[in-house]
Amino acid sequence: MSGGWDSVRAQAAEAAFCIRAGELAQTAASFRFDIEQGLKNKDVSSLRMLPSYTALPDGGEQGDFLALDFGGTNVRVQRIRLLGGGKWEILKKAAAPLRCAVYDFTSQDTPREELFDFLAGLVDSAMDGDTKTPCRLGHTFSFPSEQDSLKDAKLIIWTKEFAVPGVEGEYVNALLSEALVRHGFANVKPVAVVNDTVAVLLAAAYCMSPVFIGSIYATGHNVCYLESFEGKQPKMILNMESGGFSKLIPNEYDNALDARSEKPGEQRMEKMTSGRYLGELYALALEYCLGREKGTVPVFSAAELSGILSDGAENILHFHGIDGLSKEEYEEAEALAEAVLRRSARLVAAEFAGTLWHLAGSGMILPQSIAVDGSVYEKIPFLQAAIHDALVELLGSDSRKITVACVKDGSALGAAIAACISE
Repeated sequence: MSGGWDSVRAQAAEAAFCIRAGELAQTAASFRFDIEQGLKNKDVSSLRMLPSYTALPDGGEQGDFLALDFGGTNVRVQRIRLLGGGKWEILKKAAAPLRCAVYDFTSQDTPREELFDFLAGLVDSAMDGDTKTPCRLGHTFSFPSEQDSLKDAKLIIWTKEFAVPGVEGEYVNALLSEALVRHGFANVKPVAVVNDTVAVLLAAAYCMSPVFIGSIYATGHNVCYLESFEGKQPKMILNMESGGFSKLIPNEYDNALDARSEKPGEQRMEKMTSGRYLGELYALALEYCLGREKGTVPVFSAAELSGILSDGAENILHFHGIDGLSKEEYEEAEALAEAVLRRSARLVAAEFAGTLWHLAGSGMILPQSIAVDGSVYEKIPFLQAAIHDALVELLGSDSRKITVACVKDGSALGAAIAACISE
């Protein structure tokens, strides 16, 4: 059955995800304003502007390192050999999901020791059980954290629906070190922590130049950039935690999603852009189009939204229990998926433009690449094209100076680079 599809409602839902040119430009300008306010007084900005205590690598870094990438639905540990000249190779990989049918290492019922023992077990696999050879570990930790050095980071707040107790307010490398010792791996020394966005920028700078902005566009979303401070303070990558940017105009579906999230009122940009939430926004909008109660349409994955655009809506909607729509109604469901994704891309482009304007100051935007890593960006070509179109809209002819480059495995490579430069 069609479930009461209402075309008027469908058109209204699609319109709710539309960001017109004026609103887009205002969002980019507000993002720049929050960057510049955050540099002066973090209390008046919705961007955290967290120091990473590292600048960019020079491309000549060499050596063997462990890289722990922790922050999405899967955890990866890799042994990476940096060869210098921007070249590298993976010697060993180990990976596992944080949630499956038999366990959940993200929930509030998980003791923190179990979570970090799980990480230590992956280190065991990547080290092939070697408990003797000294090895430095770089840790990409993809949650808002405070740092006073590159060596460790204190978790400020869990995001992406993580809720393990006893970790917020604690130093994550210290907890990891304790777990490694419990597992007999005292030879593995966690020596650096970086946010995944910072790791992507480190990885990109190792392999290409010039690049001053890095972004994650996956389960979560964030942007960082290289800040050149006035005076004698050295250049440093700043993690903006841009998922918390709040000068936005949410629609009714954004507000409904936010209200039932783990932390209402927080991470508003992330909830409007990232893969963790896009399918949920689409499901909420479909419920409105179908006249159904909230929670009756299962959440879609970001990949399913991409499939709707590429292959049509009928099969994917059938999988979610929605059948019998007319050809025109399926087309409206496809247009709604496109609107949800397009808005996400346009908001991300606004962040990029605001950051580029800040870097340019009163001068011209310089030719450069923007490094992006993440499954959502990599696997949904529509988003790449939509970001390009929005940058043209925002930057005009200056958009020709900007290349948005996909940096695969940037989180892992960046962790290895961080371990190297921590010396």
